[in-house]
Amino acid sequence: MTKIRVGMVGCGFVSELHMYAFRRVYGVDVEVKAVAARGEHVVEFARRHRIPTAYRSFADLIADREIDVVDICTPPNLHTSMIVRAMESGKHVICEKPFAGYFGREGDQTPIGKHVPKAVMYQRVLEEMDKTAAAIRRTGRLFMYAEDWVYAPAVTKIAEIIKATKDKILFMKGEESHSGSHAAHAAQWAMTGGGSLIRMGCHPLSAVLYLKQVEAKARGEAINVASVTCDVGNVTACLKPEERAFIKANPVDVEDWGALNVTFSDGTKATVFSGDMIMGGVRNVIETYTSGGSLFANITPNTHLVSYQTSEEKLAGVYITEKVDRKTGWQYVCLEEEWTRGYLQEIQDFMECVATGRQPLSDLALAYETIKVNYAGYWAAEDGRRVAL
Repeated sequence: MTKIRVGMVGCGFVSELHMYAFRRVYGVDVEVKAVAARGEHVVEFARRHRIPTAYRSFADLIADREIDVVDICTPPNLHTSMIVRAMESGKHVICEKPFAGYFGREGDQTPIGKHVPKAVMYQRVLEEMDKTAAAIRRTGRLFMYAEDWVYAPAVTKIAEIIKATKDKILFMKGEESHSGSHAAHAAQWAMTGGGSLIRMGCHPLSAVLYLKQVEAKARGEAINVASVTCDVGNVTACLKPEERAFIKANPVDVEDWGALNVTFSDGTKATVFSGDMIMGGVRNVIETYTSGGSLFANITPNTHLVSYQTSEEKLAGVYITEKVDRKTGWQYVCLEEEWTRGYLQEIQDFMECVATGRQPLSDLALAYETIKVNYAGYWAAEDGRRVAL
C-alpha cells in the first residue's frame, strides 16, 4: 500500500488532537511528513512529534512534492485561501472548522462586527464560498471538512438508529459552550468570522444538519433548511473586572451568547445554543426527539468516570477535561477524549478516503451549509426577523 504523506499547517491546540489521531490510523500507511507555522514553536512541535520537516511558510509546505494531503489547522480567516492554494498545488485538503466566514474588506469601518451589516456579510460569504467550492471541484482533489461531531460515537449511533427505524426527527437541541476562549483572536470578528455561535455552535449545527440528511436518505425524502431565526448578545459585558476570574470571554465585536433556531422544509425544528459563560468544562450535547423515541448524546460531560478529589497539587499532571477551571471536587473525567469527541474516527475516515478515492462523511456540502445557516442566523438576529433560505 502506498504511504499517505501529510503536511500540517499550524501547531496549536487542534493540531495536537489531529497528531494524536494520525498516529492511531489503522489499515492505511500514514506519515505526517511536515508541519508549517510562523515562529520558533513550530520547531519544538516537530521535534516533540517526530515530524521530519518544519517549514516557516505555507508556500514552502505546499511546494513539497512528497506531500499528498494538507491538514489546515489555522485561524479561520486563513482557511479559504489556503484551501484553494493547497488544492491547486495538487494536494487533498483537510480543513478545520469553520469552512469560511466574513473577515472584512478594504473600506470596512472597524471593528467590522459592529459596523458591517450582517445581510452584507451573508451575501459576501456566499459569494466567497461559491468561488471556493468551484475552485475545489476544478482540482478534482478531495476536500475533507474536519467536523468531529459527525464522527463522535454518540452521534454516529444516533445516525445508525435513524437509518434502522426510519423515524421522523421532530426536534433537535444542540449545544457547545464553555467559559470562553483563551485565544486573543476569538474576541475579534476580523479573525474568527463571528463569536461563540460560529466558533463553537458550528459543531452542533453541523450535527443537526447531518442527522436531518441521514433521516432524509433513510425515508427517501428531500429535506432542506427553510428558514432561520436567531438571537445573540454579550451577556458578560455587565461584569466588573474583578468578576472575570473564571470567565475568559472578553469580546471586542463578537457575541458571547447565541441561540439559533432552524425550521426545515418538512416543518420540523432544531435549536443550537452556544455561550462563553458556562462553567464546569466544555459542554458538547445534542438531544434528538423522533416520532419513535428520544436520543440524548452527552459527548461531554459524560459519566464514564466521575471523581471527587481534594488536592489540586497532586493532580497537576492529570488531565480531567477541556476548559475545567479546577480538578478538585466532583468532576466528570473525559476518558479517551479524542475518541469520545470523534477525532480518531474523523482522521481514519479521511485517510481511507485518500487511499480509496471515496468521499468523506463530512464533506464540502456540509461545510457550506453550516456557514450559510450560521450567517443567515447572524442576519436574522441583527434585523430581528426570520430569514428564509
